[in-house]
Amino acid sequence: MNLEENELKIASLEEKLLSLDSESKEFIKLNNELKALKLEAYSNLSAWDRVCIARGSRRVKAVNLINKLFTSFFELKGDQYYSDDQSIVAGLAFLDDTPVTVIAQAKGENINQNIKRNFGMTSPEGFRKALRLAKQAEKFKRPIITIVDTSGAYPGKGAEERGQARAIAQNLMEFSKLEVPVIAIVLSEGGSGGALALTVSDYIYMFENAVYSILSPEGFASILFKDTSKVKEVCELMKMTSQDLLEYKIIDEIIKEPLGGIKYLDEEFIKNLRANLVNKINELSKLNTNKLLENRYSKYRGIGTI
Repeated sequence: MNLEENELKIASLEEKLLSLDSESKEFIKLNNELKALKLEAYSNLSAWDRVCIARGSRRVKAVNLINKLFTSFFELKGDQYYSDDQSIVAGLAFLDDTPVTVIAQAKGENINQNIKRNFGMTSPEGFRKALRLAKQAEKFKRPIITIVDTSGAYPGKGAEERGQARAIAQNLMEFSKLEVPVIAIVLSEGGSGGALALTVSDYIYMFENAVYSILSPEGFASILFKDTSKVKEVCELMKMTSQDLLEYKIIDEIIKEPLGGIKYLDEEFIKNLRANLVNKINELSKLNTNKLLENRYSKYRGIGTI
């Protein structure tokens, strides 16, 4: 069976277990069957399998992560030029006792939310909102945490007319010289310039089953082979998985996920992630500004020189 068939069977078993007494023999039997099936389904994942997991409708979204990971989150809206792009959820929050600025690309949990959030595809006003909050964070000496989940920047005619390429380029330039610690988390999909605009940072975390690449595998197959049916093959060529990117030193650390991907956030997972982020912020905050910027510059100059 392929991954999709296995996941349908897993979902069916999970649904059956909900209606059974956890002490019953049938529950124990089905639960053992479920564990064995998960182990079989998720032990040897291909790059395409990870793309499917990253795009899964049940996968944790950025808003879920914000609500669990931070306290006192206060959302700020608008780019002060055109409108509020709801594919970007951003604002002020506390990470334990540390005030931070959070900037996240948000997909919806259902079709109506996805339409509202433009399926996580950011427009120029979204990138300008992100930059506005980043500059505010710099002014008040707050560390910045970005959360990336997008198939790519919105490619529509209106976005191009309002300066999409310029907005992305400006974010790349300005984030490279922000005088506060910047940490990026690639949560699910990190596609093209839409992801790059929020991942120029001092340290990049990437969820185990996330993908991060120059464009979507469908786009890559279409351009390189003129054949979108080769999408599964090109995923391997693109080196887009967390393991590939850690090896190439494009990301800095992988966040382990449960078998089958991160579909809920338990307290232990959040506690460990929060502690990891606090430690990293404290480590980066000890650097003087010149050293922080020098290290960030060296990090990006060193990409591709393994």
